[in-house]
Amino acid sequence: MNYEHYFENALAALKNERRYRVFVTIEHDVTRFPRATWHGPQGAREVTVWCTNDYLGMGRHAVVTEAMAECARTLGVGAGGTRNIAGTSKPIVDLEASLADLHGKEASLVFTSGYVSNETGISTLAKLLPEPLLISDEMNHNSMIEGVRRSGGEKRIFRHNDVAHLEEVLKAAGPDRAKIIIFESVYSMDGDVSPIHAICDLAERYNAMTYLDEVHAVGLYGPRGGGYAEEVGAMHRLDIIEATLAKGFGGLGGYLAGKECVIDAIRSHAPGFIFTTALPPPVAAAARAAIEHLKVSDAERAQQRAQVAKTKARLAAAGLPVMANNTHIVPVMVGDAQLAKAASDMLIERHGVYVQPINYPTVARGTERLRITPTPHHSDALIDELTEALVATWRELGLALGERQAA
Repeated sequence: MNYEHYFENALAALKNERRYRVFVTIEHDVTRFPRATWHGPQGAREVTVWCTNDYLGMGRHAVVTEAMAECARTLGVGAGGTRNIAGTSKPIVDLEASLADLHGKEASLVFTSGYVSNETGISTLAKLLPEPLLISDEMNHNSMIEGVRRSGGEKRIFRHNDVAHLEEVLKAAGPDRAKIIIFESVYSMDGDVSPIHAICDLAERYNAMTYLDEVHAVGLYGPRGGGYAEEVGAMHRLDIIEATLAKGFGGLGGYLAGKECVIDAIRSHAPGFIFTTALPPPVAAAARAAIEHLKVSDAERAQQRAQVAKTKARLAAAGLPVMANNTHIVPVMVGDAQLAKAASDMLIERHGVYVQPINYPTVARGTERLRITPTPHHSDALIDELTEALVATWRELGLALGERQAA
């Protein structure tokens, strides 16, 4: 049997559908963020990164880098194994206390990534309930979908942010059946938000648990960076909050926060937690430093919102097809996989602008786009450069531009 043949065919299919992913080698520099060095076919060149998920630039903040360096110098760089065997490092214990406080919950549990915390958290939670029904928003992230699938429980998908459809599903399930409503706060591709209070109202009415993914909101929203649920005053109404340390906090890892008995039950039963090496102490220390800083500092959030608003206004004024939303995500619609990839290539090669194309299966076919994420460090001058580069690219590729407006 020619095993390689199957792998070659699988890759060829991706390339034919324009879905083959090409990684771009980028070397970040804390002193020049969001400027970076692109190591491309023609050698090293300076570019501006416009698609980072380090939304506030906390990965290069002095408070964060110093916390990591100091911890590495004193405790070393590795965790030494699982928390059960090698012991739990003090920085992780402190981090979990910080996260529980951030969300106003009794306890939290740290995982190696946000993907793992979703996949393992949802599947373990469901397995601890009798014949649960998992009710999931149709636009949920792949990690949540995999968590539902791995749970082995019955699932129902409700139309995106459609509380009427959600109520139909809840009503049909009956009040006595175990039910978990699984949804996100900020959806990362369109940048829209969920009706958290309306969903919590239904959960209370029909006796369901709520599981909220705040991955694209923690650090960015709420008076202390607790996420969109904090922003709208709903944290206390949610049973479980899941999020990441890798975006708004600029580090690595994922976590769950909730009642102590729920978190402890997941800790005690989750294979994705029990059988994997813990986060390195310096990573935990850096994450905690970012969280504690953002609890008391609103400067990063305020500046980011200002630059996001300016970016949206400038792009829209130039006639570019920006999808409207009220969050920090700036989707510029293309509608074709090949053209989205061509636009991305042209932007980095000719204009020094790095922004990745978003294609199927991350978004539906026909909604391919460039996903732009301004940070507090993207200056007005950089916004002007981005706008000019996008307009030039749109014209060269024959993409439609609307009428220019006064910015």
